[in-house]
Amino acid sequence: MAQKKSRDEPALIRQSWIDPGDELPIVAQCSLSGISKSAHYARQKSRPANKEDLLFSRLIDEEYTRRPFYGSRRMVYVLKKNGHAVGRKRVQRLMREMGLAGMMPGPNTSRRKPGHKIYPYLLRGVPIVRPNQVWSIDITYIRP
Repeated sequence: MAQKKSRDEPALIRQSWIDPGDELPIVAQCSLSGISKSAHYARQKSRPANKEDLLFSRLIDEEYTRRPFYGSRRMVYVLKKNGHAVGRKRVQRLMREMGLAGMMPGPNTSRRKPGHKIYPYLLRGVPIVRPNQVWSIDITYIRP
């Protein structure tokens, strides 16, 4: 009995045609082989971890363990204070890869604004004794 071929098998063979060291650019090689450039880059093996990234990850993890409410901006400040030159985007990437996120305050929706009108509850004290006596509707969002 013949083995069933995968749908991606021809694309995998064509991807092996692409040589990054060739004088022809990768874009042209992808075009000639009939695969997209994004497919070529998606199949590439992940690069080994950078030593600096490992150091920064360890420092970020130590600081996050002490203060889990620090976000990327504060982590950059702490790292720079300790003598490490690092950018915020790098810290954001490392924190995202480690699954760390700073705590931020949520919206305070319980506090009243002084200028908003308070509407009275019109059903207070009204006895509801039969079906369809009182109706209600709540329009939270109407799509435009």
